[in-house]
Parts: sequence; structure tokens; C-alpha cells
Amino acid sequence: MAGTPPSRTDPAAPPPESAAERHAAWPTVLVSMPFMDVDRPSIQLGLLKAIAETQGFPVRTLHANLDFATRIGVEHYRALAAQRGRLVGDWLFAIEAFGTAAPDPDARLLADFADDLAYLAGSSAGARDLLLRVRDRDVPAYLDALLAAYPWERVRVVGFSSTFQQNTASFALARRLKRHHPHLVTVFGGANFDGEMGLELVRSVDCVDLAVIGEGDGAFPGLLAALAAGTDPAAVPGVARRDGGRVLSTAPAAPLTRLDDLPMPDYDEYFERGERLGLIPRVGRRDTWIPFESARGCWWGAKHHCTFCGLNGTTMAFRAKSPQRVLDELAHQAARYRSFRFEAVDNILDPRYLRDVFPAITAARSDYEIFYEVKANLNRAQLRLLAQGGVAQLQPGLESLSSNVLRLMDKGVRAAQNVNLLRWALYYGIGVDWNILWGFPGETPADYADQAAVIPDLVHLQPPVSADRVWLERFSPLYAQPERFRLRHRHPERSYRYVYPDTVDLDRVAYFFEYEPADALPDSTYDGLREAVGLWSAAWREQRRPVLTYRSAPGFLQIDDGRHAGREGTYTFHGTLAEIYLACGDRPTTASAVRDRLRLDLPVPAIEEVFEEFRSRGLMFRDGSLALSLALPAVPGR
Repeated sequence: MAGTPPSRTDPAAPPPESAAERHAAWPTVLVSMPFMDVDRPSIQLGLLKAIAETQGFPVRTLHANLDFATRIGVEHYRALAAQRGRLVGDWLFAIEAFGTAAPDPDARLLADFADDLAYLAGSSAGARDLLLRVRDRDVPAYLDALLAAYPWERVRVVGFSSTFQQNTASFALARRLKRHHPHLVTVFGGANFDGEMGLELVRSVDCVDLAVIGEGDGAFPGLLAALAAGTDPAAVPGVARRDGGRVLSTAPAAPLTRLDDLPMPDYDEYFERGERLGLIPRVGRRDTWIPFESARGCWWGAKHHCTFCGLNGTTMAFRAKSPQRVLDELAHQAARYRSFRFEAVDNILDPRYLRDVFPAITAARSDYEIFYEVKANLNRAQLRLLAQGGVAQLQPGLESLSSNVLRLMDKGVRAAQNVNLLRWALYYGIGVDWNILWGFPGETPADYADQAAVIPDLVHLQPPVSADRVWLERFSPLYAQPERFRLRHRHPERSYRYVYPDTVDLDRVAYFFEYEPADALPDSTYDGLREAVGLWSAAWREQRRPVLTYRSAPGFLQIDDGRHAGREGTYTFHGTLAEIYLACGDRPTTASAVRDRLRLDLPVPAIEEVFEEFRSRGLMFRDGSLALSLALPAVPGR
């Protein structure tokens, strides 16, 4: 295979006799290019390095994204890395990646998407000047510096992990490396190479020698072993390569099930490089988020794949580390890297950890700060447990305040559960990262009018980060099941055509698609909800945030309402009314359940009338037969 020398030093030398000697003769560098997040190391690089070293391969990592952030300014870099709409990050590196085949040397993208990019510099003109300067000056200088600063002549394999907008930066460096060091073998992998995306990139991008399609825990060391033994890497499960005009590949092996067998990721180089570049303090406590993996796949998605979710494209089966392994890894990595902040890369929390991990963290008095993605059906007691165990931020996938829309998404939760999670997360000091989405086949105007109408009652809770049309992602049911979700059209998101040459089949490479459901609603349908969310977010930017709290004594309830400036007030309720309101506070409940719990001598319709009175005052959320009190305890920590 081109780019694969028989020996690092003397091509005529006989091969080493033992597997250990052969492996030691294949030094490898794993690279993370822009626009990987600058504030955390790459778990892909850290894990693959640790895995390969257990099999005797000398592997180093190179977080080259840090160099680019330093060159263009960290804040500019963060803004570009956070861009998920247009492929402006990939566009910046397209000329260096594809040369004269790059489709947009005249920078038409900057004019065609000027409004979308203005935020990068405060105006469209400022964004254009900034991005042209980065593309034409900073990118070539950055690549030249990487080429000159590293002893590539001592390396035999260069691996690139690519997710979101890392493709063209990785291609650009690989292209330069192949030109100046033709002996190098380039290997690509990551989410951008899952399924047919990887096969098409192997076919169409010359600087890609090999690709790992799917999980790399076994495929990557197997690929290196094949290179060291002189056998065909494409025979390794999950590896692909070009052969003339065709792509040879072997189907991936079954996903790894015993995650406890994996070594802990090695992030040493990230911290060393970050310190050298002045991005991370050399002494004292660090605030860097340390990625850790406690599970793969999604136990909910394996049963009911959320209709819009494209994660876990080919590896949905849920697998998790044992609770003790999670505890050991957190303790080890905290001491090793002097940081107590941990970011779980899992797509969903293993329910076992509510019993066996977080109580143990609390008992050990460990001072972690943890981020997790969770299902939104957590109750008050579970959120209290997470908070006590160090969880400071959640991404619960709320997505909507309409039970009908949630049903169309296959989320498996009700709107009242979403609101309840927002309530108790706020009370226990857990931040919530969430969005409101629309654009689902089968939705109705009432779904969005009702959400807009109820938002004024919810402004004391954390607002969504955004409210917008759902993205159509490869691997999602919306994409993969056209017979279930009828679309008028579907095509790759427009900015792909400004990045990739016409030799690349965008239908096979794109992850994000533009679309229109066959029963699409007019965009004006969502105007009321957009406006309501905007006012909600604005209220949370005020110096004094909205509040809705209560204090109670037996048979007595007082609710202080400070949600809307100029309309502050206090509600007082006694006896049965107070008891009914408090009975709906821990979780959404029905009138029948309240009657039974309180042993009331009232018919269910009478209790429902009480619910409606509370709702009319904006004090209760109604979701079909479910009722949920909205006020939170004024006394903290209960």
C-alpha cells in the first residue's frame, strides 16, 4: 500500500523477529485538529494511545487544536468551535485540504451566509475580514509550523480523530505530511467516518490511506499490528482502504461489551502542551474539564430511538462500566491531572449509578463537579442525589414543553416531567442545558401556541439555550425511515458544497441535512414560541431573576410570586387547598392520586377544578390529567 515502508530505517533490513519488536518499530502520533474544543482533552486520543501502548506500540498524542487557538485567539477559536450550523470551520481549511479542487476560493460562503456569521465579529463585514485573514494567513502559517515543529521523520503512522468540523483541518495536515514525508501512513477515524461517510472519504480523499469505520478499540491496534506484520490492514474488522478506484473494507467487529477492560485515557500531552502554550496553569488547581466514559450506546434508544437523534449511528447497544470502575477512574484522573471537573461523554446515565456511584461519592466527601447527559424522567429524590454526588450540569434532552411533540419524538416522557426536572434541578443547584425543537412530521399549530402560552408561568425556571427547527441528522429515524417520516425534500446542508470538491459525494459524506416534512407547518407557526423564549431568556439576563417560592406550615401555604416585574404578589392558601397544592409538588400527579393520598372526601372532578384554579393563576402546570405545582421551597437544601 502506498505510504507504507517496510522499515523505518533501512528498507532492505530484515523484519524484527518478535511481535514486540515489530510493534516497537512503528512509532505513531495521534492528532486532534481544529475545531476540537480547546477546554478539554480528546478522549479519543487519550484512550487510543493507552490501548495501543498496552500492545507495545509507541504512541504519542498531539493536541494541535491548542496551537491554532493560541494563534487566532482563544475566544475567536471558541466561537468557531461552537458553530454547528454552517461549516465555516471546515471552510477555513478547505483550500489547504483540497488545493485547486477546493470549491470556494473566492469566498462566496462569506457573502451567502453573511447574516449567520456576523456574530463572530459583531458585523457581517467584520466577520468577513476576520475569516479571510484566518483562512489566507493563519491557516497556512499554522500548518507550516506544525510541519516544522515535530520530528515527523521519526514517525511511521499519523492518526486523526475527526468529529463535527475536524475533517478538512485533518486533511490539510495529512496532505502536507504526505507531501514532505511520503513514508507516513495516515489513518482516520471518529464519528465523521462512521458508516458510509468513512467509506466515501476513503474513496475520494487522496491523503486518507486507512480509516477505522466504527469503534476503534480493537480496530486501531489491529490495524497497527497488520502494518507491523506486513499484512493487509483492510482484513482487520472495521478497517477500510483504497485499492485503485474501489474501497476495500471488512465489516466492524461486534461492539466492545466489557468496558472495564479498557485502560484509563492518557491526557498527559494535552496538559503539557496547554501549559507550554499558556492555556493551562502550571501550578495549583486546574479548572479543565476531564472527559471520562462510563457508558456507550443508549438504553432508551435501543428500545425507542428518538426520531431526530443521529448519535450512536451504528453502535446503539448500551454498555456501561461497573460502578467501582467509575469511582476508581474519577479518583485516579483527579489526582493525576489536578482537576475535579469531569465531563461524561455518555449519551445517557446508567440508572445503576444512582444507587452505586453517587451515594459513594457523597460518602467519600469527594468534591467533584460533573456533567452528565440523562433521560428527563428523573424525580426530586434522584436530582437531590445527583447534586449531592457532584453533578453540577445536566443535558436531559427536554426538547419540548408539549407532550404531543414529545410523543412524535419518541422521547418517552411527558411535558410535565420535563418541567419537574427544571424545577428540582434549579432548587438543587444543577444547571440544565436544553433546547426547544420544532419541525416534526405530525405536529400541529396548537402544540406551539400552547407552549408559548404557558411559558410566562415558567420564567422562574432555567430557559432553553435555543428554540429552533430540528436538524436532520444522518442515522436518525427521520433520516433513515422515509416510509415513516415523509419528506418533500432532503439534501445535504448547503454549506457542504462550499467545502468539498465535486469529486466527493455529499449525499454520502454529509451528517446534517436540510429538509421539509410533507405536512410542514408555515414558519410563522413558531413565531409566538420564539418570542416567548426570547422574553424568558431576557428575564434571566436581568440582575434580579424571576422567582416563585413557597413556605408552608400544617394547613397553611404562602406563595411569593416574583416572576414578572411590576406584578409581584403573594398568594395565601389554607386547609385543603394548601394540602392539594403541596401534594402536587414532588412530581406530576393526578386528581385521583391526590384524593387517595390525602384521603379527601371530595370527588375527582372537584379536585380537578382546584387544579384549574391554580393553573389560571399561573401556579400549576397542567398536562392532560397530570398536575404539577410550579413554586419551589423558599428554604434551601431539603
